[in-house]
Amino acid sequence: MHEPRQTVVRAPAKLNLALSVGPPGADRMHPIASWMVTTDFADDLHLRRLDDGRDSLYAILWAPDAPRTSDIDWPIQKDLAVRAHLALEQHLGRRLPVRMKLEKRIPVGGGLGGGSSNAAAMLRGLRELFDLETTDAELAELARTLGSDVPFLVRGGSAIVEGLGERLEHHDRTPDVHAVLAFPAAGCPTGPVYGKFDLMRPDAALQPARVRALAAAAPLAHDAPFNDLAEPAIAVTPSLADEIADMEHVAGRRVHVSGSGSTLFVLCDGRLEADLLAEQIRLRAALPAVAASARGH
Repeated sequence: MHEPRQTVVRAPAKLNLALSVGPPGADRMHPIASWMVTTDFADDLHLRRLDDGRDSLYAILWAPDAPRTSDIDWPIQKDLAVRAHLALEQHLGRRLPVRMKLEKRIPVGGGLGGGSSNAAAMLRGLRELFDLETTDAELAELARTLGSDVPFLVRGGSAIVEGLGERLEHHDRTPDVHAVLAFPAAGCPTGPVYGKFDLMRPDAALQPARVRALAAAAPLAHDAPFNDLAEPAIAVTPSLADEIADMEHVAGRRVHVSGSGSTLFVLCDGRLEADLLAEQIRLRAALPAVAASARGH
């Protein structure tokens, strides 16, 4: 019988510092070119290894310091962390019994890849708990079956992500990026945002060179990030326009949309400035906000 072992795996939020979207293919999927970084704003995945023959147990709750909560109303078998666990068991042809407690901070449907990061954290955590000889490349291949952001989040850090998330070019170091993340009450459902993108940008063309040029720039200017889904997200959720205006009034600089929304972010010159600005946005723009810095796992 194995001695109980446990681990806590950080599941970091990702920021799209650049996101170019191409027209949909025959499968209606949109290819992307994006510069993504992981941050120190994260969910915590608590895993305890159970004895062989035990059934796995799963629990999902909001962390006490979560900036914005919502109902956790999806079936447990649909949760991406649980799906990642089941997928790895199937891939290996063996049971990996665990007790999972997922403490969430990343808002659901906020464009920060929270569910995808939970899935990637589960894959990394299981490898550690069960001493699996599974490489990052193998985990990333399995991650492709779970979602387009999951392969990047297996390793995290900073990377150019292309195609449907399967083409990754990781950078040797994570850039010195600090931001304030703010969380509007209204969400931006991904499907409608992409549908609006198709209507607003019928002549859309991928711009991978623009994405790579931005990733090569140092330091990153406050107004440099771009996101092809920002305008469609605002069209789907018009209240974002007022919240962006409120944030820009407080911050005195441009506010960006992360992914398909609805999370908003503004770049800062350092972590101290980000901490101070997050407090100002909470007070003066009446938006839940946190400071975040780019970092690897």
